Amino acid sequence: MKKLSYWASTILIAAAFTTTGLGNLLPIDHIAHDMAMLGYPAYFLYLLGTWKLLGAIAIILPGLARLKEWAYAGILFDLTSAAFSRLATGHSLLMVIIPLAIAALAMVSWALRPEGRRLHGKAVSVS
Repeated sequence: MKKLSYWASTILIAAAFTTTGLGNLLPIDHIAHDMAMLGYPAYFLYLLGTWKLLGAIAIILPGLARLKEWAYAGILFDLTSAAFSRLATGHSLLMVIIPLAIAALAMVSWALRPEGRRLHGKAVSVS
C-alpha cells in the first residue's frame, strides 16, 4: 500500500507540474492571463515553466537523491508561493486552498519515497 500511495502521489505531482510547466512555456493564454493577474511579468512564465518541468523529471527518475530533495523543496516553494500570491491578490479561499492541497500531496510523495530515493548521509550537528 505504501508503494502504491508513493507512486500515485508522485505521478500526480509530476503530471501537474509537467502540465503547468508546459502551459507556462507555450504559453497557454489562460495561464499567462492568470500569472499577469497575480502581478508576475511575462518572462517569469518561462523561468517557472522550465523549473516545473525539471522538478517533475527529477522526482520521477531513479536515483539522484540530492536532486530529488531540491526538486521537492522547489515544488513546495512554488505551491506555497502560489497560495500566498492568490491570498495577497484577493482570490477566493478555494483558489488559495488548491495549491496547498497539491503541496500536501507533494509532501505525501516525499514522505513515502522508497529507500533508494532518499538522501542518506552523515548527520550534521549544530552546537
